[in-house]
Amino acid sequence: MLRAFAAFAVLIACLGLFGLAAYAAERRTKEIGIRRILGATVPEVVLLLCREFLGLIALANALAAPVAYILMRNWLERYAYRTGLGPAIFAGVLVLSLGLGLTTVVFQALRAAAANPSRSLRYE
Repeated sequence: MLRAFAAFAVLIACLGLFGLAAYAAERRTKEIGIRRILGATVPEVVLLLCREFLGLIALANALAAPVAYILMRNWLERYAYRTGLGPAIFAGVLVLSLGLGLTTVVFQALRAAAANPSRSLRYE
């Protein structure tokens, strides 16, 4: 039951990140169109859009890891048989969260970067 709720929480977080990426891509449509007209490739535009989200995800992990370590250490002290909390667990969580975030954001970034730049600049 705990795994199901954790998976549901991750799904809700990915939906929120997806919405935020859609909003950021919509807000920067004209910028993306100008960059594409001036010669930027699709991978360059995708990297531009994904860079800020990956930085925010890494910052969130850097802030959450010490708090999680302290809380988990205090919680596990109550048990006679417990597992250790090594840096590999937190590194795995960082890689997993960056992967999920990248997967969520890349879809919107590809859609925005592959759009016809003349459509975004037509009304200017």
